[in-house]
Amino acid sequence: MPCWKTAAIPLLAVLALGDPARAADSPPWSEKVLGTPLDLEAVAHLPMQERIAVLRDHGERLFIGKFLVEEGAGRPMATQAIIPTKRRRPVHLRFQRLAGLDASSCSSCHHEPVVGGGASFTANVFVSEGFESADFDTIDPQFSNERGSPALQGAGLIELLAREMTAELQSRRDTALAQARQKGTAVTAALETKGVSFGTITAHPGGGLDLTGIDGIDADLVLRPFSQKGVFGSLRQFTVNALNHHHGIQPVERFGALWTGTTDFDEDGIVDEIGAADVTALVVWQATLAAPTRKPDLPAAWQQAATRGEALFADTGCASCHIPALPLKSAVFRDPGPRETAGTLREADVEAALEIDLAELDFVKALPRDADGNILVPLFGDLKRHRIADAQEPTLGNELLGQRFVDRDVFLTAELWGAGSTAPYGHRADLTSLDEVIRAHAGEARTARKAYEALPDEDREAIIAFLRSLEIVQ
Repeated sequence: MPCWKTAAIPLLAVLALGDPARAADSPPWSEKVLGTPLDLEAVAHLPMQERIAVLRDHGERLFIGKFLVEEGAGRPMATQAIIPTKRRRPVHLRFQRLAGLDASSCSSCHHEPVVGGGASFTANVFVSEGFESADFDTIDPQFSNERGSPALQGAGLIELLAREMTAELQSRRDTALAQARQKGTAVTAALETKGVSFGTITAHPGGGLDLTGIDGIDADLVLRPFSQKGVFGSLRQFTVNALNHHHGIQPVERFGALWTGTTDFDEDGIVDEIGAADVTALVVWQATLAAPTRKPDLPAAWQQAATRGEALFADTGCASCHIPALPLKSAVFRDPGPRETAGTLREADVEAALEIDLAELDFVKALPRDADGNILVPLFGDLKRHRIADAQEPTLGNELLGQRFVDRDVFLTAELWGAGSTAPYGHRADLTSLDEVIRAHAGEARTARKAYEALPDEDREAIIAFLRSLEIVQ
C-alpha cells in the first residue's frame, strides 16, 4: 500500500491554476483532470491554513473535473461492486444509469444550490454497488434502489461526531465486558452517547455479548454516517466507492496490485488510475465544505414564524430524532481515519495520517460552544437509523432491496440543517415539499407526524417557515 511519498506538483502551480478543473501539469487547453498528485508529505509541513487551502484547491479540481477515457474513465471489464469484481463479458455501453457509469464528474450529481450540494430527481443514482455482477440492462427496481444525491455540506463535522460517538459506545461495551468478568455475572450497559440512545448491550462473564438490545446501529457499534442508509463510515470509503461506481476511476488503494494482483483491474489500458494522495484531496475538500446555517436577514414576518415554528418542531416530537445540535470535542480531522475498512487506505498504511484542524475554518469558529467548550454542531439529526415507514404509510419504505443488511424501510435520520436548500425531498428525491415529506413519515416517526398533522394550518406553516430558514451557504 502506498505511503504519502509521491512526485510533487509545485504548490504555487496549484494555487495559480487558472482553470479549476484542469490538471496543474497540463497545458491551458487540456481537458485532462488527473495529473501528478500532490506531495502530501510536503503539504503536511505547511502551516494549517495553507495546508487546508492547497488540499481544498486540489480536491475541488478533482471534484468538478470531467474525467476522460484516456485517464481511466470507464471500467469495461469491472463491475460497480464495492469488492473488485470482473465482468463476464465486456460492457456494451460505457454509460448506463443502473450500474454506471452514470456521471463524468462528482459535481454533476452534487451541485444544488452550490457545488457539493444535492440535486433534483434528474440526477438520481441507482444504488447497486453491492452486487457481485452488473451484467444486466434494466431499470427494474428489483435490481437496484434509486436514490437522490445528498448534500455534502458539513460532512467533516458529521464524520468527526460519528468517530467520537463510536469511541464512546465501544468504550461502554468494553467496560461492561470488564465488569462482567470481574463480578462473574451479566452486566447490561446503556448505549448512549451525546444524548442519543442506541439501546443496550449485555456482557457475560465468559466474554459473550447479547446484542439483541442494540438499536439503530450495527453490532460492531460503529456509526456509519454517510449514505441514506448509514452504511459508509467515512468520507474516504464513500469517495473510493463513488469513484469506481459512478466514474470508473479506480483508486489504487482498492483496485491496485496489492488487492487485485494487477495495476489495470478494469482492463481499460490505464494503470493506477487515481492514487491515495488524490483521494485524500477529495476527502479534505468534502470535509471542509461549510456547514449549513440560518438564513440571514429574514423579513420580520418570516423570522417571527420561524421562531415559533422551531418551538413547535420540538413540541411535536420532531426534535427527538432531528436533534438540533450535538457536541463535538475535537475538530481535528485525520485522513485516513481510525476505522477505515479493507480496500480503503488505513492509518497503518501511511507513516502518519494527514491532519487538518476544522477549527481553523471561519464557519466552525462561528459555531457556539457549550459550557465544556464542545463545538455545538447544529445538524438537526442523530446519526442513527430508524424505521421510517409502515404498512399504513409505505412511501418512505418503497425500496425493494436491503442495502448492507439494513432493512429496506430503515434509513439514517436526515440532517435538516440545509433543508431550506435541498428540495425535493425523500430518499428518492420525489417528494416536492417539506409538508409532503413530513406527512410521509411513519414507523417510529408516526407519533410526531400525527402531532404535526393535528396542528392548525398556521402552526404547520410556522414549522415550514423554520425549516425553510435552514439553508446551505451560497
